[in-house]
Amino acid sequence: MSSAGTVPYDVVVVGGAGVDTTVYVPELPLPYADTYGVPPVVDRIGNTGSGVLLGCHALGLRARLIDLIGDDPQGALIRAHLAARGADFGWEIVPEGTRRSVLLVGPNGRRLSLYDPRAAAGQRLPRDLYLPAISRARHVHASITDFSRHLYPELLELGVPVSTDLHDWDGVNDHHKDFAYSSDVVFMSAAKLPDPGPVMRDILARGRASLVVCTAGASGAYLLGDAAGEPVLLPAAPLPGPVADSNGAGDAFVSGFLYGRLRGLPPEECVRLGAVAGAHACTSEGTHESPIDEETLLKRLPPA
Repeated sequence: MSSAGTVPYDVVVVGGAGVDTTVYVPELPLPYADTYGVPPVVDRIGNTGSGVLLGCHALGLRARLIDLIGDDPQGALIRAHLAARGADFGWEIVPEGTRRSVLLVGPNGRRLSLYDPRAAAGQRLPRDLYLPAISRARHVHASITDFSRHLYPELLELGVPVSTDLHDWDGVNDHHKDFAYSSDVVFMSAAKLPDPGPVMRDILARGRASLVVCTAGASGAYLLGDAAGEPVLLPAAPLPGPVADSNGAGDAFVSGFLYGRLRGLPPEECVRLGAVAGAHACTSEGTHESPIDEETLLKRLPPA
């Protein structure tokens, strides 16, 4: 397990490292057939925590990921990938193994994810792994792994701002509620919400959040900071090239948004930065292979 140093972190990411096995398929949904011939199947670093860490790291933020992984080839792939990029990673080995996803990606870049969480009931992060990091963090981003929810009381006591990404929450599933109502900034996707407004208002009314952001793909992102208000839809950023793979776009958005927030920029500007980072992610194969860097992000930011 790597150890934390003494310099404060801009962002500490809790949970969410894994390996994606990407299969490029001729169409989605994939009709039943006994066999499909496909391009080379590739194992790459994936999952949400890895993406936020790598995105923040590429933007020049001092970031650290803390997680539980397995003593297996997937855990070794994650450690090697992050080490090669100089990204800070602290881990503990668990017998359940490393999280995995099989991603079916269609010609238009859309994906279907088959997720294997490799979680055990009652699984917890060791305190000596997470406390030195979160106690020196300007911001913590909590992935919705079950063990992450148990850090909230200490984060509240420390006064560290927390964000989370509920992904495709339907507004009902109980697993997400601790994260939704205990975080200061909540990200989510509109994938299961024909009208995201009621769920966004509910998060603000019932929880700690001062801001909710709901991404809606090519339609843009909804922003809401007042439980009595209506979400504002801000446009998506232009794609800088052909769509190759939409995996990781949401995590890239979060990284771009946090980059702006940690610089004290207004929420609308943070959304614009997130949109540029998300658009960039859609044009590269893999989930987190080529996160946008700070120079490119600022160069591509359209005028307000």
